[in-house]
Amino acid sequence: MYGEMIGGLIGLILGVLGAWCAMHLSARHRADTAHGLADQILSNAEREALTIRIQAELQSKEDSLRRRAELDIETDQSRKDLRDQERRLDKRGDLLDQKLELLNGKERDIETLQRRLAEQQEEIRKNRQVVQHLEADQRNELQRISGLVPDEARKILLARIENDLRVEVGGRILRHETMVREACQTKAREILSIAIQRYAASHTAEITVSTVDIPSDEMKGRIIGREGRNIRAFEKATGVDVIVDDTPGVVVVTGFDSVRREVAKLSLEKLIQDGRIHPTRIEEIVRETQDEMEQHIRKLGQEAAAEAEVVGLHDKLLDYLGRLKFRTSYSQNVLRHSIEVAFLTGMMAEEIGLSGTLGRRCGLLHDLGKAADHEMEGGHPAVGAELLKRYGEGGEVTHAALGHHDDLRVDAPYTVLVAAADAVSASRPGARRATLEKYVRRLEELESLVLGFPGVDQAYAVQAGREVRVMVDSQQLDDASAATLCREIAQAIQNQLTYPGEVKVTVLRETRCVEIAH
Repeated sequence: MYGEMIGGLIGLILGVLGAWCAMHLSARHRADTAHGLADQILSNAEREALTIRIQAELQSKEDSLRRRAELDIETDQSRKDLRDQERRLDKRGDLLDQKLELLNGKERDIETLQRRLAEQQEEIRKNRQVVQHLEADQRNELQRISGLVPDEARKILLARIENDLRVEVGGRILRHETMVREACQTKAREILSIAIQRYAASHTAEITVSTVDIPSDEMKGRIIGREGRNIRAFEKATGVDVIVDDTPGVVVVTGFDSVRREVAKLSLEKLIQDGRIHPTRIEEIVRETQDEMEQHIRKLGQEAAAEAEVVGLHDKLLDYLGRLKFRTSYSQNVLRHSIEVAFLTGMMAEEIGLSGTLGRRCGLLHDLGKAADHEMEGGHPAVGAELLKRYGEGGEVTHAALGHHDDLRVDAPYTVLVAAADAVSASRPGARRATLEKYVRRLEELESLVLGFPGVDQAYAVQAGREVRVMVDSQQLDDASAATLCREIAQAIQNQLTYPGEVKVTVLRETRCVEIAH
């Protein structure tokens, strides 16, 4: 048993030794193999390094050859450029030589001309001396013949020239004044005609009576009320007169104030529709209608301003403008008249190069004082100017309202345009009368009245009846009689005719002298 263990142990030791020997031999073999491989790698690396060095040397030689070739090309180009510059410089030198030769020739020519000029100046000086001697001799001879010293002769000559020039200048001034006046009149007529053609407005004659339709005659009794208390309360609340007569189906409301009359008419229509007619209800309806009328007036002012393309007006000015709807002047509605004047003024302003917007503003507000002339002292131009100034309007607008009736010296162009447009709107046919027949009849009456005076040959109503021109017989009337006749005609027109505004009377007396040469 013990012998087996020893035998096994020896066998184990021998196995370990064998394994170690085998491992040692294997490691030595691998080391030999690694040394061989390393030697081979080193040999390959040396060969590759040699190859790379040879290639680098070849590449370096190629680069050197390429750079040398490039330098040769650049050198050749530079030499070529230098040869070109030399040729150009040679050409410029030739040109400079030619110019220098040309300048030398011109200098020689100038020297020759200067010599000639000097000779001519010397000749002119000698001739001038001869002329001066001749002038002195002639002056002495003229002085001896006329017996006048030079100062006296000069005064006589200047006086004669001054008289001739004065006559000529006066004639030229008169001719130019005539030409300018005719040109201005022609241009003014052209501007007015263009403005009138571009704008045409209709005018309706306002009346002082309004009618209210009623459903039955039994309503008349209810309007009057017991012992007339309803109609008295209505007239007291509205300030108008109510006429209830035998006319079927109609009640008449009359009053000079168009706003009150309109309030009364609307209130009466509301009462008739409501059916409850008694003093308390009447007062209530009238108050409501007055409030509605104020809003309606504001709306009318806004619509008028929008129609005339005028913006930025104060609310109070819009109220006054709306009140003009219920105001008439010589049967012409003032609001429609103001709108027409606004458009005419704007068109004329544009024709002469002014602001059409400002012209329309001046024209629309020129008669604003007619809406408040019963509330303030003074005529409607002054009242309107005061209101416009109070509510922030500019100087042109205020001046146009104040001066459109020639109440002051007109020094603003818009005032002149407003005055012209106001005259056109007021004097054109049909503007201030309900029909054209009445307008024509007034002109015929005016001419017939003037023709009735002794010594009158012809009479013409012009400017829509604002002026009458009278032609008289110079054999029957002298200048003093013509002046007297003019005053008598004006007085007769004032006493016998009805007309809007004023009528200018112009008497023309012409004397003609005719002779026949045989």
